[in-house]
Amino acid sequence: MKRTPVQLNIAEWSEELADHLKDAKVYDSSCSEEARVVYIDKDGGFFLKKAAEGSLQTEALMTAYFHSLHLSAEVLYYGTHEGCDYLLTGRVPGEDCTDAQYLADPKRLCDTTATLLRELHETEAKDCPVPDRIRTYTESVLRGFDSRAYEPDLFWGMWEFGSFEEAKRAAEEALPLLQKGVLLHGDYCLPNVILDNWKFSGYIDLGNGGIGDRHIDVAWGIWTLNFNLGTTKYSDRFLDAYGRDKIDPEMLRAIAAMEMIGG
Repeated sequence: MKRTPVQLNIAEWSEELADHLKDAKVYDSSCSEEARVVYIDKDGGFFLKKAAEGSLQTEALMTAYFHSLHLSAEVLYYGTHEGCDYLLTGRVPGEDCTDAQYLADPKRLCDTTATLLRELHETEAKDCPVPDRIRTYTESVLRGFDSRAYEPDLFWGMWEFGSFEEAKRAAEEALPLLQKGVLLHGDYCLPNVILDNWKFSGYIDLGNGGIGDRHIDVAWGIWTLNFNLGTTKYSDRFLDAYGRDKIDPEMLRAIAAMEMIGG
């Protein structure tokens, strides 16, 4: 996880957050243009995320929910200040799965992340604050039908389509088949899975989580290994470790189409 030392003007932050920033070393840990993340090296560590107003509300809800299941860090603060959302969480021990020690053992990394995902999907998710992730996911895909923000190479070497029209047809046919069956991470990628010396520690970046179709997480679980390891050789191994008994290969291909279009 990237950590670059930075200086912050505490006076620019709300009183609730300034107390955590006072007398602390602070590091930039951002990995997206949509949000700024800083690591506060104090009292065991905190992560503070800043993004557009309203954009972190679901993440705050889902992180708190995952924490109640012992699957994520504690939410210490969520609020809006001068047009921006702020989310403060504790730090779970360990490093994310893009750390060198994990990438150096790709077979174990593949098996570990696949097994953890199956365990997540078998977690009882009573009272989840996002009981229908399929609705918002479908809305995103449908917007892609109009905007044509098509990424044909997103799943290159795994699932490919000859044109936007072919991908759209596959997505349209499968959208009604999506099931609200399991608790989703929603962005199941290596940077969002924290291990402590190979032992599961917690999930982060849960803004797309909720009750939805397992194939969404599985598709991204395969994609992230291929992207971060630079090879597609672990795709079948991931499915074997997850358990093919719950996987429909055609639905995985359809999810790829949906994501290429705008999922």
